[in-house]
Amino acid sequence: MTFAVEQSDPTVITLSGNVLGGAEAMSFTGVVADLVRAGVRYVIADLSDVPLMNSSGLGMLVGASTTLRNAGGVLAVAGANEKLRELFRMTRLDAVLALYATRADAAAAAPSR
Repeated sequence: MTFAVEQSDPTVITLSGNVLGGAEAMSFTGVVADLVRAGVRYVIADLSDVPLMNSSGLGMLVGASTTLRNAGGVLAVAGANEKLRELFRMTRLDAVLALYATRADAAAAAPSR
């Protein structure tokens, strides 16, 4: 997995490749914590280029969501393919995470400042 942060409004983290945890997940978690410390309260995780995710990847997203929620913010997840959407449904994370079909949909749902 790789990821890139776009310091836009709202902030977007674009993930690519298989999301399987590991050192990249720790780095992702640290970046989300840094964003929260910088005052960011709405982050979109764009999964458009993620073909596969395991339980460690899910845990990474839940951890990021919790970090943002504890700061009064939201992690929006956008662009998940059908396989990932089914994983979110099976684990009932679709009730916990804000899921959007596209990055544009997630950006439109961002709270106004």
